[in-house]
Parts: sequence; C-alpha cells; structure tokens
Amino acid sequence: MGLVVTLGLLAWALHGVDARAVVDHVRRASPWLLCATIVIATLTFPLRALRWRLILRDVGGSELPLLPLWHATAIGFMANNLLPVRAGEVARAYAARQAVSVRFTTALASIGVERVFDALVMVGLMTVALVAPSFPRQATIGGVSVSRLATIAGALSVAVLVVALLVVHRPAPWLAALASLARTLLPARHADRVAHVAGGLVAGLEVLKSPGRFLAVVAWSLVLWLVNAASFAVCFRAFGLPLPAEGAFLLQGIIGFGVALPSSPGFIGVFEAATRGTLAIYGIDATRAVSYAVAYHVGTFFPITLLGLYSLSRMRLHLTELRAAAPVDD
Repeated sequence: MGLVVTLGLLAWALHGVDARAVVDHVRRASPWLLCATIVIATLTFPLRALRWRLILRDVGGSELPLLPLWHATAIGFMANNLLPVRAGEVARAYAARQAVSVRFTTALASIGVERVFDALVMVGLMTVALVAPSFPRQATIGGVSVSRLATIAGALSVAVLVVALLVVHRPAPWLAALASLARTLLPARHADRVAHVAGGLVAGLEVLKSPGRFLAVVAWSLVLWLVNAASFAVCFRAFGLPLPAEGAFLLQGIIGFGVALPSSPGFIGVFEAATRGTLAIYGIDATRAVSYAVAYHVGTFFPITLLGLYSLSRMRLHLTELRAAAPVDD
C-alpha cells in the first residue's frame, strides 16, 4: 500500500514538470542558503532528544541521560528514511530500551505523546499562516479547504490528548476494562500480555500528570517547530521564491500530516506532492515547487541518516535487528 501511495503521489507531483528546468532551478539556488537550510533542519533532531528527555523516565521515575536518548532519536529517524511503514518509531523505542532502563511500551507511548504535541503545535502555527493577510482565502488542496483540513487535524489531536489525560489521571478503571475485554476475547496468556503492555503504555503518559513538565514539553515543541519552519523559510530564499515567511508554517503542517500516510521509506512522493500542493496556493508553478521539494528533501535526508547509522554502530545494533524489533522482553 505504501508503494502504491508513493508512486501515485510521485506521479501527480511530477506531472507536467520539466526535468531540465528542475535541474536548472536547483543549480541556480544559493548554495550558502541551501547549506544553512540543511544545518537548521538537522538541528531539530537534537531538540527532539532534549524534549524526549522531559517526557520519558526510567522504570524508577528518574531522569534519563541525554546521550543514549540522542542515539535512539538519530536511529529512529534514520530508520524512517531507510525502512518502510514508519518503522523508525518502533526502532527508536527499541534502541531506547537497549540503552537505558525503560520498557519498550513506555518508550513507544512517550513517542506517541510527542506526536500529539507535534500535531497541536503544527496546527497552531498553521493557523497563524491561515489568518495572515498573505493567505488566499479560498485555497484548497485536493478540492478540500485548507482551513478545514487544519480544523480536522486540530480536533483529532485535541481528542487524542483529552483521552490520554483521562487515562493517565485515572488509569485503574481503563486498565481494568481493557483487561476484562482481553480476557473475554483472547486466551489467558495473550490477555495477560495485553494487560502488561497496556501498563507500559500508560507509564509513557506520565508527563501529562506534571504541570511543569507538561508546559516545558509545550515550550520545547514550539521551539522545535519554529526552528523547523525556519529551515523551510531559508530554503524559500535560497530559491528566490516570493513567499511570506508564515508560508513555512503552512508548508511544514501539510507535510507533517501528509507523512502520516503509508508510503515508501523516506516519505518519497508524499513530501513532493505536499510541497507542490502547498506552494501552488501561493502561486508557485509546479516546476519551481518540485525543484524546491527535491533540493530540500535530498539535502535534509543525508545528515540524519548518516548520524543514525553512526549511532547504530555505537550501540552495536543492526538494521535487520531494527526491522524485527518487538517488545519480546518488555
């Protein structure tokens, strides 16, 4: 399915695009601003590790060392680039379990918490772009109003956060109901396994119970996505695109939600289609938009992939091990 989605979106993104003109646009882009784009985009990964440290705690509730979490973060995003079906999320949790005293399911749940914060902050920044005077009011993507897409994404993210808050503040009845349902539907051995995994998932939501840590995660999330938006905005200038700075908020939001679709490793096709569709809103033609997308995508692909492979070697893990990662000894 991911391959079908990738091929379909890539065909749409490249339809009517002049390949020679794409190469020409990339050649004429400012090399210094492209380098700055890559550096700024790569800085978001250490920021993710710092934020993750606020969310994740060891089995005793103590703060974890930063370096192992950085290695796990780099491995996770490298795996997203090289392995299918967003295997990086599982690989990241697996690497964390190998490096520090934390359950696999707890690490995985903490990554889920990150994604909720990411979605909420991206929607908030998209809203800034939507209300800016530079935004075309009747803009659509795929025939759907952009503002409606942002509203739906925001509503879903808020709903997930509310459920997570309800569960983490009163876990006992939720866990008991799940255990009862599991015993009804599954053999005893599998039912016990479900209950055990659910306990680990709830532990990963503990950050939601601490107002101080909660606010700190919100602040780090905002910094993270402002830095990420800055990389898109700098790349606008590298290509001489007449786009407002707030357009970067909209672009990163559309891409951020777009990569949730099943696709090939590295989100090939999804990234290019999302970029072409978003830049078209601001009147950028397909060839220039695809030139921008290809340069940004290729340029930011390699640093985190190489850093992740380095972290993989430091932790003495292998890609085949990540592909088979599972909470077998959680």
